[in-house]
Amino acid sequence: MLSTTIVSPENTLFTGQVEKVFVPGASGRFEILTDHAPIVSILTAGVVRCEGSDEPFEIAIRSGFVEVSRNEVSICVECADNV
Repeated sequence: MLSTTIVSPENTLFTGQVEKVFVPGASGRFEILTDHAPIVSILTAGVVRCEGSDEPFEIAIRSGFVEVSRNEVSICVECADNV
């Protein structure tokens, strides 16, 4: 499982244990799974989706970044009104 936190400048949007995280990376959409290699990546406009918790969580973003290390996923985003 991945300990995942998604924050914006305004507040914490999501915190929980999930199996998969999909993010819109600068080089294309990619998936983060348990034991993913450490990474820091810029995020572009698109959708961040977390699966494997009680209910999937999905949010449209304008930009942001993701950091993955030791099954911890930290995502900081600027929310989009309409992506």
